[in-house]
Amino acid sequence: MDKVVAITGASSGIGAATALELAGRGAAVVLGARRADRLESLVARIRAEGGRAESTEVDVTRRAGPQRLVELAVARFGRLDVLVGNAGIARTAPVADLDLDNWDAMIDVNLRGVLHGIAAALPVFREQGHGHLVTTISTSGLKIVPGQAVYAGTKNAVRTLLEALRQESTDGVLRTTSISPGFVRTELADHITEPGQRAQVQETMAALGIGPDAVARAIAFAVEQPEDVEIGDITLRPARQG
Repeated sequence: MDKVVAITGASSGIGAATALELAGRGAAVVLGARRADRLESLVARIRAEGGRAESTEVDVTRRAGPQRLVELAVARFGRLDVLVGNAGIARTAPVADLDLDNWDAMIDVNLRGVLHGIAAALPVFREQGHGHLVTTISTSGLKIVPGQAVYAGTKNAVRTLLEALRQESTDGVLRTTSISPGFVRTELADHITEPGQRAQVQETMAALGIGPDAVARAIAFAVEQPEDVEIGDITLRPARQG
């Protein structure tokens, strides 16, 4: 795979698995996340295995974060073929709890962070004549359940955004792919603030969750398609998830 791929939220979970998968297939990966120490360890591992990797600290809630990631990809490898927008957080609780701080955090990371990535990558894609946005969403936006209203709302906002962008971009320059995973064994649930819900989701993930490498393979499938083929949506979940 002769691609240059930038990945947000790359320090763990789906982002780290995607970096390893794509680098193993020959892509040059440029990794961004807030935990720079983890990124450095991941870059060292990829290079030790013969791959190409760079990293920079990125906070997607700030415009400068994704912009710096895109600029690093272009400076180091001469172009950017794919931006994997994977940074995301989950703060689940009933709407009646009125947890405005966590609402703001999810909007800032899950929605505004995706917009910042698009704003950074789209001019580069347009100038070079090709580009691919791959964005991690969630099955939470497909099956609405109590406690996930705001989280699912941010994910469905991104789903709407990408579909509109797809329809605005039928000149063959831009491809968009939405990835909606179900239960995946990641650290996402560890940061749910309500103890009961956190324990419940962690238990379900442990019992049912698939590995993040499964999502990484789905992303690789979409990225490796010919330029005239767009995989618009991929939904993947554990076979036993309801």
